[in-house]
Amino acid sequence: MIELRGLSFRYDGAAAPVLRDVDLMLEDGEVVVVAGRTGVGKSTLLGTFNGLVPQFTGGTLRGDILLDERSVIDLAPRERAHLVGYVGQDPAAGFVTDTVEEELAYGMEQLGLDAATMRRRVEETLDLLGLAELRDRDLGTLSGGQAQRVAIGSVLTMHPRVLVLDEPTSALDSTAAEDVLATLARLAHDVDITVIVAEHRLERVVPFADRLCLVREDGTLEVGPPAEVLRTAPVVPPIVALGRLAGWSPLPLTVREARRRARTWAQAPPTHVGSEREAGTGDGEPGASVADRDPEAGTRPVLLTARDLTVVRGRRPVLHGVNLRLRGGEVTALMGRNGSGKSTLLWTLHGTRARAGGRLDLAGSDPATLSAAQRRDLVALVPQNASDLLYLESVDAECEAAGGAPCRALLEQLAPGIPGDRHPRDLSEGQRLALVLALVLVTEPALVLLDEPTRGLDYPAKAALAGALARLAQEGRAVLVATHDVEFVAEVAHRVVVLADGEVVSSGPTHAVVAETPAFAPQVSKILGPSWLTVAEVEAALR
Repeated sequence: MIELRGLSFRYDGAAAPVLRDVDLMLEDGEVVVVAGRTGVGKSTLLGTFNGLVPQFTGGTLRGDILLDERSVIDLAPRERAHLVGYVGQDPAAGFVTDTVEEELAYGMEQLGLDAATMRRRVEETLDLLGLAELRDRDLGTLSGGQAQRVAIGSVLTMHPRVLVLDEPTSALDSTAAEDVLATLARLAHDVDITVIVAEHRLERVVPFADRLCLVREDGTLEVGPPAEVLRTAPVVPPIVALGRLAGWSPLPLTVREARRRARTWAQAPPTHVGSEREAGTGDGEPGASVADRDPEAGTRPVLLTARDLTVVRGRRPVLHGVNLRLRGGEVTALMGRNGSGKSTLLWTLHGTRARAGGRLDLAGSDPATLSAAQRRDLVALVPQNASDLLYLESVDAECEAAGGAPCRALLEQLAPGIPGDRHPRDLSEGQRLALVLALVLVTEPALVLLDEPTRGLDYPAKAALAGALARLAQEGRAVLVATHDVEFVAEVAHRVVVLADGEVVSSGPTHAVVAETPAFAPQVSKILGPSWLTVAEVEAALR
């Protein structure tokens, strides 16, 4: 059992504490989800468990942390390593060896365990996490889901009592995310490890949670069963929003529960007006909810044309024969499992990834032939590691360099309340991403490419991002968003392109494409049928 008793934390120079008088008791074998707005202090709370806060962040920590009634707050992070395992927001960034087996053994080597114990624990972990076939694999060749499991395994071999994970599914496709979360639940139930997970995509993780811990804006916590906490929470996943709309009690937390309730819903909405479009896949057949509000979707002039794009890495083709058209005034979602080639395609369209073949035409030019300055005015790309674009000493300096007040206003929409004097590297993952989005979107290029832009963003921030992308589209710009966030796709995209092994396997209106496979279907579609995408559609039908 681990307990936080009267815990408060304030960063140096901050006007108010991030955490205030936190009392939290976690039982062995329990899965606890930590939720809250971007920048509210979730990562800070997680960092107190293993001593990263305040050991490496600075600031003042008051209160106590107890494990089995024994205080560990004065133990250095190294001395807590065998008690508390921590996996950060970017697990691959913590890899220090070359292969899977070496990474699993590294932590035990630092603890000075004998060779026989290390060998036994490595084998146990390989079997427990389904990594046996990957033991000799180079870490750089792993998919996102595989890398996440290796990162978890590297701390499990030290036999911690508590496992802490910060946004473990933010960069994973829905199938890989479900595998990782199921593994975490199995660890809690079978091995009796306490699992603490901070996550924004509650629709993914809530079904696995025993309790939900909501971090409020004032630094206090609300803790309880997920259905109870979400009944009054200010922002909730689609399945809970639908349950609130229908008046279901208790609120359903899984698609299966909600589907059963929907069968007897007295005020069930009528068949969606767009259901007859399910079979349409041509450019003139709008299918997404956003297209219902945009009758011109699919009819505007083509801004970018890519034909037979081929990209080779070593001897292995990463993209082969990719054909793509992007229209000004439309948002296109690029989907596919981890490692399917989405990021490679974005960099190729940007003109900075060499291609082995194919043609690319963006408003009459090939971006690969343009200078950096010419390319910057025509196409912008927000990479997965958005912080690579931050290089100044404060948030205000970054905004001023990118255009001043308009950039700051856009940042305030995406992530309100970020202090202007804060160093960008001291921001949370979601805040850094919001800052980079503001820096890029304020320039309003003809083509905007975004790689996992909702990573680390809460629901209000994603809604603000959706609004920003919609405005760019209304101004005639083309937007291509590579994402695993199916709920965001349902809200914002006119069309969807699906990649698999470097090839386009599906392309068409959002409604038609996401209805083709459960892996890409939003929660409302799974509950009410393929003619529905969002809770907003249901709410409008009931008016």
